[in-house]
Amino acid sequence: MSATLAQLRPVRVVGVGLHPYQRLSETPYTQLGVHAVRAALTDAGLEWNEVETAYTGTATTAMGLSRLMYRHLRATGIPMVQVENASASGSSAFRQACIEVAAGLADVAIAVGVDKPLNRTSAQQAAGLHDLVDGRVVPFTHFALLAARYMHDHGATPEQIAAVAVKNSRNGALNPNAQRRKARTLDEVLAPPRISGALTRLQCCPVGEGAAAVIVASDDAIARLGLDRDRAVTVLASAARSETVYDGENFDAALTRETTAQALAEAGVPATDLDLVELHDAFTVEELLYIEAMGLSKPGQAAAALEAGEFDIGGRVAVSASGGLLSMGHPIGPTGVGQIAEITTQLRGEAGNRQHPQARTALAHMVGVGAVCVVHVLRKD
Repeated sequence: MSATLAQLRPVRVVGVGLHPYQRLSETPYTQLGVHAVRAALTDAGLEWNEVETAYTGTATTAMGLSRLMYRHLRATGIPMVQVENASASGSSAFRQACIEVAAGLADVAIAVGVDKPLNRTSAQQAAGLHDLVDGRVVPFTHFALLAARYMHDHGATPEQIAAVAVKNSRNGALNPNAQRRKARTLDEVLAPPRISGALTRLQCCPVGEGAAAVIVASDDAIARLGLDRDRAVTVLASAARSETVYDGENFDAALTRETTAQALAEAGVPATDLDLVELHDAFTVEELLYIEAMGLSKPGQAAAALEAGEFDIGGRVAVSASGGLLSMGHPIGPTGVGQIAEITTQLRGEAGNRQHPQARTALAHMVGVGAVCVVHVLRKD
């Protein structure tokens, strides 16, 4: 049987950094990425030449971008690998950095997410594949249909689904790195235009640009380099799965359920012990579906629990304290790395006016076009 991350040597997050997520601009991706890397190095108290390996999550920019970005920091000859896994690109890059440190192949590794949407050719188009809908059911239509099904099956209302965006906008307004930094009322979220079905514009995430960086290290490196052990956050588990065939069940939720269950089992943590969750809420209904799939709420009850404040900062479990993809933004490559940065900041108690009290254990979740899912569990000792 293969080993889990918890069975190898401990992996600690020692530094995090972000370039604020923003609308498309003329800023080169190299500037976005280097800004985040330098912030992470400063946070950790490290120099670039002390980083031994680098993984870069990117989905829509260009091949070979790592070399052009990292040379601004100094060419040190370290191995560098680009990771493309759709929306889970950054999460997958972080997973690879953790694996190298856990396996003893490196003592200090960095995961960087950076993107500017320059390349929008889909894999299906590139493969020459066609189906009956032939591109007519785009992501927001897919999730609008799931929202309609959720309302039909569980008696939820459009207002309850839109409340996800109200909560996350409230959190995003407190986050200096968020793309949408304005708290919205329910009336504002429900206001036209409708993008598809019940989903309005503010119930769909903005896709812009940005960067995030996370540095992980072994205990040996922390001691040898004199890093602050008190601010280190432990990566308890890293799980990744791809979809199988599901009998009538929505594949996004089914895949989330399987991957989350694996990560929690590897970490030895029940869902009820989670204080924070950062999840893939590209559309409002996703938060409800994934909360239930993770076991944080019974089927059909997430909307009512949200309404009761259970998923607020200060509630039973803070969901998307960063603002989530809906307000923090979804620049794709950086998104999963940015989740780890938010969780680390929260677990350290350094999140300021969006701090969830007594946060100790957290989960980060990303799916990539429904085909893959990556989940991490972190804890502050």
